Amino acid sequence: MEQRRERADAARNRAKILEAAAGLFAARDPRTVTMDDIAKAAGVGRGTLYRRFPDTASIALALLDEHERRLQEDIIRGDPPLGPGASPAERLAAFYAAMVELLEAHIDLALGAEASGTRLTTGAYDFWRMHVRMLAIKAEAPEPDALADVLLAPLASEVYAHQRAQGQSPAQITRALTHLARSALG
Repeated sequence: MEQRRERADAARNRAKILEAAAGLFAARDPRTVTMDDIAKAAGVGRGTLYRRFPDTASIALALLDEHERRLQEDIIRGDPPLGPGASPAERLAAFYAAMVELLEAHIDLALGAEASGTRLTTGAYDFWRMHVRMLAIKAEAPEPDALADVLLAPLASEVYAHQRAQGQSPAQITRALTHLARSALG
């Protein structure tokens, strides 16, 4: 019984940490949020925080994970053009549009997740890379391994945040990415 109670306490602490971090990431530049800030906002000790998460990027990744999983499911099983059944160029354009929506809704989490440079080593990035690489292969594009990373580069959170700060709308960014998709894989 005591073991169950510890797990319940741990789950409550995890929820408090994630809720506090989400609030901090939304309130200010996520790259300036520290582990101490999160521990204080969550009302947990630093040891509790560090047992769960090694750094702020891992917390942002945990928060972003749910949203990315839904998008992955749509890519695998959803309707075309995002899901199977459309041309590689149209699927890439639909993926870009979906990623712009995700970035627009969760730029604070994406910036926080990329703060330590670990974003490129996550399972989500591996999934995006595999998806884009597969589309490049299907389109018979040259150098699909290198092209996959090139085609994902415009989705970096700092690039998106910069574009938005320069006054570009999500629709404008999506149109530019659609043009890129059709040029690269059309």
